[in-house]
Amino acid sequence: MCGIVGIWNPERADQTEAARLAFFSLYALQHRGQESAGIAATDGRDMRIVRRMGLVGQVFGEPDLGILGGRAAIGHTRYSTTGSSRIQNAQPMVVRDEELGELAIGHNGNCINARDLRESLAREGAQFTTSSDTEVIAQTIAREDGATWDERLARGLPKLQGAWSLVILTPTALYAVRDPLGVRPLCLGRKGDAWLVASETCALETVGAKFIRDVAPGEVLRIDDRGPVTVADFAASRRGLCVFEHVYLASVASDLEGVSVYATRERMGETLADEHPTVADVVVPVPDSAIPAAVGYARRSGIPFREGLIKNRYIGRTFIQPSPELRRQGVSVWSSSMTRSSADRRAARSSSSFARTARPRCTCASARRRSGTSVSSGSTWRGATTSSPRAWTSKRSAVTSVPIRSATFRSREWWARPVARRASSAPRASPGTISCRSSSSSRRTRSRPSQ
Repeated sequence: MCGIVGIWNPERADQTEAARLAFFSLYALQHRGQESAGIAATDGRDMRIVRRMGLVGQVFGEPDLGILGGRAAIGHTRYSTTGSSRIQNAQPMVVRDEELGELAIGHNGNCINARDLRESLAREGAQFTTSSDTEVIAQTIAREDGATWDERLARGLPKLQGAWSLVILTPTALYAVRDPLGVRPLCLGRKGDAWLVASETCALETVGAKFIRDVAPGEVLRIDDRGPVTVADFAASRRGLCVFEHVYLASVASDLEGVSVYATRERMGETLADEHPTVADVVVPVPDSAIPAAVGYARRSGIPFREGLIKNRYIGRTFIQPSPELRRQGVSVWSSSMTRSSADRRAARSSSSFARTARPRCTCASARRRSGTSVSSGSTWRGATTSSPRAWTSKRSAVTSVPIRSATFRSREWWARPVARRASSAPRASPGTISCRSSSSSRRTRSRPSQ
């Protein structure tokens, strides 16, 4: 998961505007990556690039934006998946072709056949300086046959396998590309005479751009002074937007494929209340991504919504920290429990994910330690099955699991239609919701299944 943006300005525009638009767009996409950030800009002749480790606000200053003069720019904020978290793997990356000049690339996603492509390119004489699959993609494109970048993209991109979105900048054009299934999001917008592409619509709104449309799965969109033009299409026969974008990755201020992320998470909370009701006095969200789900759960169940965990606004997203130790350290200062609001009350805690256990374990423990609260914890993401209940068991808590129906997250149409209560004969899937219960009045805790 990363955040990418691209800007193409008319030639007469202010030469610093593209970099500034990229900077503020990356600010809006900071939730997609916190390890490094970079911007590449061109004036039609030279390519300039600034990239460093750190948050967007730490990486760029006014002198940097002055250096990044030019009519067009691309930007990237990184969460490392392939390749370690170091400056060599920061993006955008630049490759040079003797005939066509420089190409800068920003990449969100994974190329799963990058190792095979890398070995093949190395045998042909390609030199690699990073461990990232982004450089493999750039070299694959640059070393293809073709008199133009359009031709090389059309030949090189079908060789890639995986889920990814790309922004590519050359001295003469900006390209926006999505994988054949459309797993990773990418959208097109416009502000005046400037064209923008970004991972999410919230980046467009931040800079005052109007959303035009989503880049289609498998589409290679070229943007220049003539506007956006589709130069290649290698879409698959089906579509597959990543459901975790709706559950956790995307901002609640964004729309994905025309569907509000906030509304989707509310609907997930309502469905969770229908499928797994619980006895509780308050519904408490784990901020920020689970707040809409808690609102939906509270509304459907009739249990009052109450803030019981207050997030430290100076701590970033712990899920996208590159190591388990950093995630544990981040969670320890990530939030604090409100003792008075939840003391002596049974709390139904809404979380967006149990994909990693550091946050659920710490927030449950914090609530029990500070207020003696009995915590019933539900997840709107059935990837919770990756969490091991055994790892949660302690003298102070007992853990039970209940299933979430797998069909809940299968179809795109489900996000827009009213939620129907599950029939008693519906099949039950593997465990997907974890319930933690403890009592402050006794050192012994008895395990019981959620209702």
